[in-house]
Amino acid sequence: MSPVEKRSVTIRGHRTSYSLEKPFFDDLVAIAAARKLTLAALVAEIDEARPRDANLSSALRLYVLEWAKRGMKPV
Repeated sequence: MSPVEKRSVTIRGHRTSYSLEKPFFDDLVAIAAARKLTLAALVAEIDEARPRDANLSSALRLYVLEWAKRGMKPV
């Protein structure tokens, strides 16, 4: 099992952090590249769409899962 790593990102002018296992982070980077977005832009998009009672790390994991379930495998 992959350890959880904490990362920081700037979203709409403020710094925030999230914790993800390396496989989720790697897929998130690949999804951003496939969509021709920066990682920060993708994280900001996911952050804006998530319910306020959900934490960012969980929202990122669910986004990666939904992407994979739709068959849009990261490159």
